[in-house]
Amino acid sequence: MAGREFGHHLGLPRALSALPLAPLVPGYARLVAAQRAAGLRHIGEILTPGGPGSGAGLRVLDGLFVPVGTRGQRRVDGALLAGLRGSSGPAAPLADELAELHRRDPQALRRVLLYQLIGLLQDRPDDQRPDTALRLGVHAEEAAGLVAAALVRPALDGAQRAAAESLADAWAEHRLRRADRLLKRLPPYGRDPSLTALRAALSRRLRHADAALDAARDAEQAGDSEAATERYLRALRLAADDRRALFGLVRIHRPRPHDATGTGTERLRRELLPESVALTWDAADPPDPADPGLVTWRILRLRRAGRGTTEVRELCEVRQVSSGSGGMGSAEDRAAPLGSVVRYVALPVREGRVAGVPLVARELAVTPEVSGLALTDGRERIDGTWRPPPGATEVTVEHTGPGNVTGVTEPLPCETGRFAATGLPPGLHRFRVVCHYRTSAGRTVASPGVEATRTVQHWPEPVRTLTATAEREGIRFAWTGAEGAEGTEVRLVCWPGDVPRDGAELATAELPEPLPWPRLPDDGGVLCPPPGTHVEVAAVAVLGERAVAGPTVTVEAPVAVTGLVARRQADGQAQVVLDWPEGTGLLTVSWTRGRGRTEERSVAAHQYRRHGLRLPVGRGGVRVRAVPAPRTSGSVVALPAAAETVLPPDASVAYRLVPAPRRILRRGRPLIRVTLSAPDEDVSGEDVAGDDAPGERVSDGDEFGETPLQLPEFVCVARSGTLRPRGPADGTTVLRIAGDELLKLRTVEHELASDPCPAPFTLRGFLLGAHAASVRLEEPSPATLVVR
Repeated sequence: MAGREFGHHLGLPRALSALPLAPLVPGYARLVAAQRAAGLRHIGEILTPGGPGSGAGLRVLDGLFVPVGTRGQRRVDGALLAGLRGSSGPAAPLADELAELHRRDPQALRRVLLYQLIGLLQDRPDDQRPDTALRLGVHAEEAAGLVAAALVRPALDGAQRAAAESLADAWAEHRLRRADRLLKRLPPYGRDPSLTALRAALSRRLRHADAALDAARDAEQAGDSEAATERYLRALRLAADDRRALFGLVRIHRPRPHDATGTGTERLRRELLPESVALTWDAADPPDPADPGLVTWRILRLRRAGRGTTEVRELCEVRQVSSGSGGMGSAEDRAAPLGSVVRYVALPVREGRVAGVPLVARELAVTPEVSGLALTDGRERIDGTWRPPPGATEVTVEHTGPGNVTGVTEPLPCETGRFAATGLPPGLHRFRVVCHYRTSAGRTVASPGVEATRTVQHWPEPVRTLTATAEREGIRFAWTGAEGAEGTEVRLVCWPGDVPRDGAELATAELPEPLPWPRLPDDGGVLCPPPGTHVEVAAVAVLGERAVAGPTVTVEAPVAVTGLVARRQADGQAQVVLDWPEGTGLLTVSWTRGRGRTEERSVAAHQYRRHGLRLPVGRGGVRVRAVPAPRTSGSVVALPAAAETVLPPDASVAYRLVPAPRRILRRGRPLIRVTLSAPDEDVSGEDVAGDDAPGERVSDGDEFGETPLQLPEFVCVARSGTLRPRGPADGTTVLRIAGDELLKLRTVEHELASDPCPAPFTLRGFLLGAHAASVRLEEPSPATLVVR
């Protein structure tokens, strides 16, 4: 029956022959990553966006075809894949991969798709495979043939699938030994012609590589280094991962002991750092003089792993170092096994093959030393600090005192990253810091050690007390102590980090610069800290190269408040807006009303940013002030001048249209009534807010007085129709009242003697002048301003 055997209608005697056991495409892992990122089970799903429920499906028996229309089909070719490459979305990277794969090998897509479909079917029980094939998007006429293929081709476990999918990469990178190991993991299967051809080619190349190895060994034993090098290179060009050829080249080209005193002979240099090994090499000469093009340097690490074996680990590839043009290569090994002895090799590679003689470095013991070893002397003591390298199991310190002629060292107890030697006599003392490492074999290996010397000297007496007093915008300092040796000075400093304890011994070179604050012109003893200062000032006694830390005081110089603006609200309160000074957490805001009544409130930064600031100022004139509060209690504060603003008394202008009274013979004219609402002078200091709000302090301040009220000009315009005028120029002016006149009369009525424009018309009032923003205009409903 049709579709019962894979490829049955090809007329082949062995219809189930060419079934792929491996995808055999380089970069298959990258292809699968793009496929999974697109959410696809196999690569064929990108070719049939309609899915298995669209009524058609993929054909894979005679070639790779996708459905077109209801019954048509189209072969997957470069043009179809080029159309997919122009798509967007998560499947776009996969479309690019498939197009590139088809460009390299037109048969590769079908091979990969068959490999994936057979694998998916083999993951299901036998009775579920027919339905699974249809759900995977395979055409109904070919589903049975694909199920038969899944029965014939051996099923692969996890390790075998990994070997099958990485085989092509090993072959493309000329890693024949790895490819041979991967092939041996696969089950014996002779129905994959491509895999059979790969086995034959691999066997042939391995025979050539083994022959080159045998010839190289014979030449090396005969002392012909040049011939041995040539044959070892031939073996490596055939099998890039041939360990025996690599070790042979290392034996021949490793630096000799007598090269240690030579100049310019060490091409591959290594430097042991606390957390890595840095490698540099010269690429001035091409590895192959006949081909001086760009090369890739493959960096290898060799390590003795015990039982006579050597571990080879490829670290990285440094690409496109231009040989013959003075180029310089560099790399870094951050995973060198601690406590072991390693050797580094730089292999020049061109187009995946070894391009010349490798560069071989000297052996290196991976026992990093401590870094940043620093010694500081104190009273009969020397303290040492360092940064221990990662991975050190122990750090020991050896001490040699002055006048030691026998060379006997004394071990010192030490903590992590520090030691303290006390009771030392004056003179030169020598210390040696050694790191210890545990190898994978359980042995303990010590580093050569880092040595440093320090001399114990005399020290100054410390400062006993330090006081600071705020004077105007500056600070005056005074202290006691620091007597003793001649030449002792007291230096005022600000520590950039943690403050040393009182009495700690220091080196003068470690001290910060003295306070750079300017002094008051009329009093040189007063220092003026810059705005924003919040520091601890310490007094340090200094004598020559040595110093003793003293007491500290906290000094603040807050940043002045700027941009203070107050705006009245309708409920007798004022909205205060200001530029919050940087670094300030708390402000003290005060407001003074008539008769000198002053109230205060503390405002935090987060409260102001979240809720703003509203003050119960009443309707009278008020003066608002803001000054930063100290950050910490007990600090000496040089306060800046307070920011202030004056809020004039609250005033509002209301107007309305009074309908004309009815008369016996005719109707009267309507009136425009303008009313000023403002606090009287005798109540300008009245507390309209009632009781004091929680958290506010009320005190009797200086007499504030009443702020004179200045009113803008009131203008009323009329516009024909029922639409309101948009501005004072959008209509005919029917009333204009000066601010002084309105302030004097409080209420002004104006009769519309005649229609200013054809009825119906609409009136609207406006405030004009410099003080328009400080007076509220209370407008009636627009419907009441229409005159018909």
